[in-house]
Amino acid sequence: MQKKTHPKFNVPNQGTYGRGRIKDSWRKQRGIDNKKRIKMKKMGASPEIGYRNPAQLRGLRCDNTRAMLVHNMKELQALIEAKRTEEFVAIIAKPVATRKRIEMTKFAAQHNLRVTNGVYK
Repeated sequence: MQKKTHPKFNVPNQGTYGRGRIKDSWRKQRGIDNKKRIKMKKMGASPEIGYRNPAQLRGLRCDNTRAMLVHNMKELQALIEAKRTEEFVAIIAKPVATRKRIEMTKFAAQHNLRVTNGVYK
């Protein structure tokens, strides 16, 4: 099964002059005369429940694995002991220092677990 595609939910008048400060993300339209709020076709699609993916596909990465955030060796060992190295990918948390990150990456490599942001030395 593959994830559904959906249109880009753009913000109307995003590219007009002086609007560079507005980030390119969805914002609900609230103006009384807003064409997007009253769902005019020419203004593009709005996010709706129908665009949602099935429950079994939610949270999957593009390589059909799930990401697991790991803060220490204990959490990494628990992931390996669960024997789910094929369906999970480890992401080492940001506050983990380089020395521990190297250690965790080596440990994961020995047990055939992929680490997305490891340090390989």
